[in-house]
Amino acid sequence: METLLHIVQTINFYLSDYILVILLVGTGIFFTVKTRFVQVRCFREGMGKVFGGFSLRGGKQRGGLSSFQALTTAIAAQVGTGNIIGACGAILVGGPGAIFWMWIIAFFGMATIYAEAVLAQETRVVREDGTVAGGPVYYIKRAFDNKFGSFLAGFFAIAITLALGFIGSMVQSNSIGSTCATAFGIPAWIVGVLVAAASAFVFLGGIQRVAAVTEKLVPIMAILYLAGGLVLLLMRLPHLPETVGMIFRYAFFPNAIIGGSIGYALKTAISQGVKRGLFSNEAGMGSTPHAHAMAKVKTPHEQGVVAMVGVFIDTFLVLTMTALVVISTLYAGGGPLVSGAVEGIDKTNMAQLSFSMVFGDGIGSAFVALCLLFFAFSTILSWNFFGKLNVAWLFGEKATKVYSVLAVVFIFLGSCLSNDLVWELSDLFNQLMVLPNALALLALAPLVCAAAKKAGK
Repeated sequence: METLLHIVQTINFYLSDYILVILLVGTGIFFTVKTRFVQVRCFREGMGKVFGGFSLRGGKQRGGLSSFQALTTAIAAQVGTGNIIGACGAILVGGPGAIFWMWIIAFFGMATIYAEAVLAQETRVVREDGTVAGGPVYYIKRAFDNKFGSFLAGFFAIAITLALGFIGSMVQSNSIGSTCATAFGIPAWIVGVLVAAASAFVFLGGIQRVAAVTEKLVPIMAILYLAGGLVLLLMRLPHLPETVGMIFRYAFFPNAIIGGSIGYALKTAISQGVKRGLFSNEAGMGSTPHAHAMAKVKTPHEQGVVAMVGVFIDTFLVLTMTALVVISTLYAGGGPLVSGAVEGIDKTNMAQLSFSMVFGDGIGSAFVALCLLFFAFSTILSWNFFGKLNVAWLFGEKATKVYSVLAVVFIFLGSCLSNDLVWELSDLFNQLMVLPNALALLALAPLVCAAAKKAGK
């Protein structure tokens, strides 16, 4: 186990510190320029399409999903442990400045996810019975219509099944189990049984049941978490300027808080921002296009601008709230972490400690546990669906039953078992998904640019 952990950590080091920084930022900048800053000029349009058709009762659709249902299914995948535990881990390792680099990744990622959603719509398949199938494997095959394309699509399908359907769900359920055990004293295995049972019930209903749950759960959980965080920030208002200042100051001079040389510290801050930013908003990873392919819209551009709003909500609202809460309590005002790591504080309990410092141990821990339960459970639902689509593409519809059973088992095991290897493997397969997905996005850039240009007229 130790040997395997070392190997995976080494691979992740090169992927997150070098390859992904160049690939993700480069792809984001490329589409930002090529689409003439679509995330800026079409942001208002995207917000109008999302909140103009806001509804918690979208109902069943005859083939596919409503645009709002597709967005909430995508946000359910994006807003999970990455927004709380992932953000805390980035701050703990890379310092408060890691959040700045998460913002950078998210800004350019909005252009990337626009491209993903447009291509998912362009290449989706509507079957004779009205059901819709789409996602990266379809536009990867369009980009490279040869053996290389088949290899890349197969590689992506296997990576996403392992990353989201199995290992990723373990990470999510473990976060639920650990926070509930801390807050309520409920044994993790009991929480695991309940989460696994609830997940199985939703899985059985297919995409329509997943959409019916996420369209209600996502808005409620986001409002609940943001409201709780806002109350805390109002109570820590005198420390807010220092908190914001830390994010910008330590983005460029992180060695003052995490130690080491300026070069090492800066690389650590940036890599944590990239790695955890990817895990949080999933732009460029190839997961959310599965949901956006299902949307019933008039043009691919319409779902592209809606998809951008998902990244905005995930990173600039929910994740930023976590960052401000944690930094304002554990760093600002001479907090316990301002001089370095403290024994007993880790990424899994940082948010609970932050809320507990203001609201008290019982209320603070319970609030985070409740929010994380909503976040992580909704992520499990969407991730399972994304994995299921790729299993069906690889092995046929009959194989999805076996996949669903195994996925439920992994959800239960994740609530009881946790170690660094599980998190590292989750990072590894998340990052491996980016490679074939980004190559296909760049190869099909003319389609994306055409959609953005047509909308600009």
